[in-house]
Amino acid sequence: MQSDSLGFPLETTIVFVVVAVAALLTDIFAHRSHKPIGLKSASLWTLFWVAVSLSFAGFLYVHHGKDVASLFLTGYALEQVLSIDNLFVIMAIFAWFKVPDGYRHRILYWGVIGAIVFRGIFVVIGTSLLALGPWVEMVFAVVILWTAILMMRAGNDDEENDDYSDHIANRMVRRFFPVFPKLVGPHFLVSSEQVEAELAKPENQGFSFTVKKGVRYATPLLLCIAVVEISDLMFAFDSVPAVIAVSREPLIVYSAMMFAVLGLRTMYFVLEALRKYLVHLEKSVIFLLFFVAAKLALNSSNHLWHHGIEISAMASLYVVLGVLALGIITSLLFPGKKEAA
Repeated sequence: MQSDSLGFPLETTIVFVVVAVAALLTDIFAHRSHKPIGLKSASLWTLFWVAVSLSFAGFLYVHHGKDVASLFLTGYALEQVLSIDNLFVIMAIFAWFKVPDGYRHRILYWGVIGAIVFRGIFVVIGTSLLALGPWVEMVFAVVILWTAILMMRAGNDDEENDDYSDHIANRMVRRFFPVFPKLVGPHFLVSSEQVEAELAKPENQGFSFTVKKGVRYATPLLLCIAVVEISDLMFAFDSVPAVIAVSREPLIVYSAMMFAVLGLRTMYFVLEALRKYLVHLEKSVIFLLFFVAAKLALNSSNHLWHHGIEISAMASLYVVLGVLALGIITSLLFPGKKEAA
């Protein structure tokens, strides 16, 4: 089979694109309403996304062998675990903007689309930088190590107390659009006529707001999605180097990240429902960041000084799955003060 520029046969790239697009369209069709997603439905959809990812891993195993499949699974599992902290931040953002449950999956949908685009850009840049030399891996290791240290220092700070009114994304939206400070259904932007119609409703009779003709107004939903996108963009600076630590192949890195990202929308509602029970998962995320930083540093130093010490793909997979399982089990056995609260 003839290989494409990604280092894999063209058939593999086509299968990845077809499976990913088909699954995404299925998810969009199933969640096109604005009804809240319950724990049971979210759990079933999360299992669906895991099954899709495992199916692609099975395809890689049959056509490219165990090592390639294990690299994909390690990257996928790592991205899923690291995404947990990002989802907790999104929960805090939703709480601050007071986004109703029925509209959250709409914002998460656009967040997923943004994540797919930005991660594609970062994967291309990150894998290209590795061609400059092994010292780039050491730089990535330092970035991830610093992130782990910052998370460890943050400790038990309550993210829901964060103020997003002066967030850079909030300021950017306000620079281009005036803001109508009330939700108008699921709309991100509304016309002056829609604002006037909203103000005419009985529940808004005492609300004072000056409407300018011919102006489009941003709603709190647009401010919220802007903050979510920027937060995910910052998260990608850490997660992309972490998955690149597993494999340098762009297709492996991007497919692992994309399948993980596609499942985040329903995984959010599972975590939201179980958050008070999974109180030690953040410790698992911090540990894995330290592990990934060490793996990158070992890879880099091995290329520079040839000491022969490396962490294999299978060992990395076992560590990621083991740490995730340990975080869940520890949370159930030792719920701590958060659950009591």
